[in-house]
Amino acid sequence: MKHRRPSKMTDRQRRTRYAARHLVRALAVALVLAGLIAADRAGLFGKRPPPDADKYDGRSFVVVKVVDGDTIDLDVPDAAWDHTRVRLWGVDTPETVKENTPVQHFGPQASEFTRRTCRGKLVRIELDPRDTRDRYGRLLAYVYLDDGRMLNRVLVAEGYAYADPRFDHEFRGEFNRLQRDAMEGGRGLWRDATPADLPYYLRGLKLPNRMEQ
Repeated sequence: MKHRRPSKMTDRQRRTRYAARHLVRALAVALVLAGLIAADRAGLFGKRPPPDADKYDGRSFVVVKVVDGDTIDLDVPDAAWDHTRVRLWGVDTPETVKENTPVQHFGPQASEFTRRTCRGKLVRIELDPRDTRDRYGRLLAYVYLDDGRMLNRVLVAEGYAYADPRFDHEFRGEFNRLQRDAMEGGRGLWRDATPADLPYYLRGLKLPNRMEQ
């Protein structure tokens, strides 16, 4: 019986074979990872929480708590919480509960207005797809009351909130116009506001003469 002599491989052939094996392993790992990602996205490893748009946009919920004039809680779980905290988009009411911040001018009135207007009532949520959460994880939303009015808009128009210029959104121009009207009409917080009462981002705002006295 003849014995087959072992083949002699050149260094180049060995490097080529090693590179081919390495490439095959890498492709196999990539295929496995792609399969796992696809399965996870399909929900095969458990129920995935729906995106904010699917879960909230255009849907109605009951307001279970009013934190302050521009922040409310809805009766729908959010991550580990049994409620969803909503920050009204584009408006900023004077502070009443912020840590290390004193109660600000017209803050209690703004909180009471929001509490009276929507606590325990059904509201509809609309989102801006560009931004659905703030840096604290709160849902950013336009909140529509059962009579069709947008709470964000009403707060600015009636002088319970400032039109917040720090972030862009689709109603920014309208809210600014409503704020000017409320200021000129002396409604709500604008009735006796002084420059010192204004938030830092509005400190350069020119108040009517009657308010600067």
